[in-house]
Amino acid sequence: MKKLLLLLPAFILMGCQTPHPSSNLKDSASFPIGTAIRAHQLVKDSSIQAIVKKDFNSITLENGMKMYAVHHSENEYNWKHVDDVVHYAQQNNIRLHGHAFIWHSGTPRWINEMEPDSTALDKIMEDYILTYGKRYQGKVAGWDVVNEALLDSTGEFRKSIWYKTMGEGYIARAFELAHKADPGAVLFYNDFNIERDTVKLHSMLRMIEKLRAQNVPISGIGFQMHIRMDTDEKTIEYALKKAAETGLQIHLSEIDIIFNKHDDTPGGGIQIYDELTEEMLQAQADKYQWLAEAYIRNVPKQQRYGMTVWGFSDKHSWIPSFFDLNDWPCIYDENMNPKPAYYGFIKGLKTSK
Repeated sequence: MKKLLLLLPAFILMGCQTPHPSSNLKDSASFPIGTAIRAHQLVKDSSIQAIVKKDFNSITLENGMKMYAVHHSENEYNWKHVDDVVHYAQQNNIRLHGHAFIWHSGTPRWINEMEPDSTALDKIMEDYILTYGKRYQGKVAGWDVVNEALLDSTGEFRKSIWYKTMGEGYIARAFELAHKADPGAVLFYNDFNIERDTVKLHSMLRMIEKLRAQNVPISGIGFQMHIRMDTDEKTIEYALKKAAETGLQIHLSEIDIIFNKHDDTPGGGIQIYDELTEEMLQAQADKYQWLAEAYIRNVPKQQRYGMTVWGFSDKHSWIPSFFDLNDWPCIYDENMNPKPAYYGFIKGLKTSK
């Protein structure tokens, strides 16, 4: 379906939410505000650099730090993108969050095509995490050590090559190696839908309780928070509260808010809205405001690692291409202008001050 954008005057869209012109995201919160970014955007795109410097004090590389990007073949590491972003973060006093050491979809082909051998795979994990983590020790504030290890609805372990070859012990092993590589980093388990799938949420909490009983050095929970406008707010609040009860750091790590629906699979978009209206924009602003307030309300100050949007502009969102779906999930529009969602987000963040 062809996407139709209803272009409305900025003063109508912003309405009564327009803040003082000097307002920005990072200065509105008492905790870090981040964005996912692509390495080449930080190196080559001055317009993106300007927005990052204005609004954010934390960045996550969207894909460039994943295993397939840095360890594409067995005997080769490619550090270029990571080096570039580490340099940028240090030069601009911006926190860098590492995403992600072990993820089923981030595993390179040469590993997925291996014959099952737990000793060999354990050695690969050890060499990879220690080499990677030590290289950037003290330069990466936190790591998503294991990403998406659980299945929706059942909460069972995902049958990745890591699980099938090493059993559930691969999770503890990854955290132990990450801590050995960089003892000062905050180490996260990161997953999607745990804010709305309570079966998966409780499975994750049981897993974390078991890891901690074994003295595994896990120190944070990452809620990806790819939500829809109709995602139940009471369920989100419940999930945040239960996670915060662990005492671990809580990161809303990949925030975007869509109007349409999908089934969580590639190409699984369900197009409901083709046209973006003033009412939809305001509702999205209210949802971003609510999410910031819910995070602040349910996560104690000392546990707020921060909130990270998964790309800040509709122009660069992963949603349309992945789900084959037209949508407007971000806080900036396709022309890199702030949407009402941006100002709603600021309003919510300011409640942390």
